[in-house]
Amino acid sequence: MIFLALPTPPDEDGSADLKYILGVAKDLGKLLQPGDYKVIVDKSTVPVGTAEKVKQAILESSAGNIADTFDVVSNPEFLREGAAVEDFMKPDRVVIGTSSEKAASLMRQLYEPFVRQGNPIIFMDEKSSELTKYAANSFLAAKISFMNEIALLCERVGADVDMVRKGIGTDFRIGKHFLYPGLGYGGSCFPKDVQALSKSSKDAAYEFKILNAVMEVNKRQKGFFHRKNQKLLWQ
Repeated sequence: MIFLALPTPPDEDGSADLKYILGVAKDLGKLLQPGDYKVIVDKSTVPVGTAEKVKQAILESSAGNIADTFDVVSNPEFLREGAAVEDFMKPDRVVIGTSSEKAASLMRQLYEPFVRQGNPIIFMDEKSSELTKYAANSFLAAKISFMNEIALLCERVGADVDMVRKGIGTDFRIGKHFLYPGLGYGGSCFPKDVQALSKSSKDAAYEFKILNAVMEVNKRQKGFFHRKNQKLLWQ
C-alpha cells in the first residue's frame, strides 16, 4: 500500500491544487512493475474525480502495461487538530472509496485492528468518499457560522447566546460541538475545504447557496471584532 498524504492548498479560484498529488502519481507510474500489485491510497482531501485523475496520471507515465497492477482508493482522514494521534488510533469511523474487491479486502485488513470497539468501516465508491470529507468539514463550518448569526441576534434582542447554545446542544440531533460563537472558523482545513466544495459546485453548474452564505457570514464575522484592552469586543 502506498499512501498519498500530500497538501492540497487552495488555488486562486478557490479550487484545490492537485499538482503535488498528480506529480507523485506520475512518479509512481515509472516505478510500478507488472505483477507487483499495489493499492494507491488518496489520503489527502481532494475534489470529486481525483482518484480517476491519479489513475490516469500513473498510466500515462508508465512504460509498460500496469493497468491490472494497481488500484486507486479514496481514504479521507478525519483528524482533529490537537487530537490527531488519538483519532488515528481510535477513529470513530473509517471511510474507504473503492470499486475493487481486492483493494477493499486489503483496506479492511489494515483498519480492522483500529476499530475493535465496533466503530464502522464504511465502504463506498471513490467519488462518494471524496465528497464525504468536504461535506463533513463544510457542515461543521456551517454550524459555526449559524451560531455566530444566533450570537448577533442575541446581542440585539437581549438573549444570552451561551444559554441558547446549551439549550440546543442537548438535542442529540444537533450536538454540543461547533456551537461556540466567536471570531469564526479558521485553521488549515475549513477555509480551503469550504472554498473547494463551492468551486466544485460551480464547476458542476450548481449554485450552493447555503455554502456561499457560510463563507460570507464567516468573512463578516471577522469585521465585528476589534481589540481593546487585550479583549475581543463587539464593534
